[in-house]
Amino acid sequence: MANSTSNNITCLAHRFLVPANSTHRQYEALRAYFVEGRPSAKVAQQFGYSPGAFRVLCHAFRRDPDRAFFLPPAKGPKAAPKMDKVRQQVIALRKQNLSMYDIREALKQAGDALSPASIALILKQEGFARLPRRADDERPHRPGPTAADIADVRQLDLQPRHFRTQFGGLFLFLPFLAPVPLEKMLKQAGFPGSQKVPAAAAMRSLLALKLFGSARYSHVMSHVFDEGLALFAGLNVIPKRSFLTEYSCRIDPQCYPKFMRAWFDAASGLGLERGTSFNLDFHTIPYHGDDALVEKHYVSKRSRRQKGLLAFLAEDAGARVFCYANGQLRKREQNDEILRFVEFWKQRTGQKPEELVFDSKLTTYPNLNRLNQMGIDFITLRRRSSKLLGQIYQRPASAWRRIELENIARAYRTPQVLDERIQLRDYQGPIRQLTITDLGHEEPTLLLTNQLQRSPAQLVGRYAQRMIIENSIADGIDFFHMDALSSAVAMKVNCDLQLTLMASSLYRLLAARIGRGYEHAESRHIFRDFVEATASVDIEARHIRVQFQKRAHNPLLVAAGFANTDLPIPWLGNKRLAFTLG
Repeated sequence: MANSTSNNITCLAHRFLVPANSTHRQYEALRAYFVEGRPSAKVAQQFGYSPGAFRVLCHAFRRDPDRAFFLPPAKGPKAAPKMDKVRQQVIALRKQNLSMYDIREALKQAGDALSPASIALILKQEGFARLPRRADDERPHRPGPTAADIADVRQLDLQPRHFRTQFGGLFLFLPFLAPVPLEKMLKQAGFPGSQKVPAAAAMRSLLALKLFGSARYSHVMSHVFDEGLALFAGLNVIPKRSFLTEYSCRIDPQCYPKFMRAWFDAASGLGLERGTSFNLDFHTIPYHGDDALVEKHYVSKRSRRQKGLLAFLAEDAGARVFCYANGQLRKREQNDEILRFVEFWKQRTGQKPEELVFDSKLTTYPNLNRLNQMGIDFITLRRRSSKLLGQIYQRPASAWRRIELENIARAYRTPQVLDERIQLRDYQGPIRQLTITDLGHEEPTLLLTNQLQRSPAQLVGRYAQRMIIENSIADGIDFFHMDALSSAVAMKVNCDLQLTLMASSLYRLLAARIGRGYEHAESRHIFRDFVEATASVDIEARHIRVQFQKRAHNPLLVAAGFANTDLPIPWLGNKRLAFTLG
């Protein structure tokens, strides 16, 4: 028992003898030198100082012998003169049933500003309980945001009137939307709706924001009083943020493939040309949150893998329009998505795609073999391994030949090519490999294709054009805001992808009608020149007249025949749409 007590005392004494911080160490070192009279060198060695540093420490102490090594004890609670000054006023105001925010405003008017936290502390110290929640009519009147009406299609007013709108350019899409039986398509696909906001009105509201390049549904709150935006959707007012954010979560994921097929057929009926060659790619929509259901995928613009939702996109290379998308992919399914696209195209058009162009990570060699057996041409990249690069660099200079690329606006137009037939694992028969250098890359580019007779210049030029899809995807990402996720719910992504398909088709239809080179313009360019336009709207007995302000590009709309528009809009009481282009 005595030994245990002695050990405890020794342990506690150690706390005093071994400094725990620099101030304690300085105190013990100076005490050993000045009080105990120990030699300077030994004290410096014991406490970890160099002899010179310890002499400097002693010199500083001689110049300031009143230096404080210990904090003074607390002298009790500090006074709060600012709070004490208004304490009685706060108590008197609270007895009038005012909240702490009301009290803050009253004090501010009297010249005694105090934060809500300080007022809450005074009330707590004085024993006041929290006030019960008050009704709106019990609160003091103060300026606040004006509440818009509730969206209700039954309250849509088509009586003659005049107003201005910031969304005049949206009405340019109505000639393409009016013939589409959107209500029937959404009903057959199973989209939800209500008596106040039917499915067609909800989708037109979302589509309007997508066409106008709104990043998030919450941005609609800046335009809830714009009558033109509501008229485009066929409602008395545009739905608020909460409805638009929640609507996509009410849609069954099985509805999207059905509606995508119906929209594809409708867009084809509107005259949207369909090509035979397609650019395919994956796009990872990053998710910045904590959700175990979200897998990690490669994000090219960040050159890393991170959590996100994987979307497959197919672009018609001729029309430059997104014609297929799927945002419900998991890792185990992504390799076969190219085959699902082939089946989709065959069902919609009655024939298989003639050519598919994609990168090396889109599918596998067995699927390349299946495409070859189906008679579908493809061009893809091959991944470069160190072994493969070593074999390429050993090839003699006589095996290479220089080609010239045509119709390619780039600095490197005369690359060198090594053209050969090779065998791949899980691929039956020979496949053609083009090894290309002098394209502006440090390492050679490897192309794989089953097109055995096409010239190397044509193959390299076609794959170079495939890079346009990356610009198109960037256009969709930036202008249509595909990456603006509000949650990790895949249904929201599916809805956003479907809206992107619709907006992409409508922009291409508008561009094709305008012509003059706009067929190949990006959506952002078309938006800037035509869609981003204020207008005056006159609702008449039989017509809805949209008059645009004078703009430099209005003559192009006149030449495209928009000034002669005269067609009924089904969801606007069949009133006939007409444009006046000043």
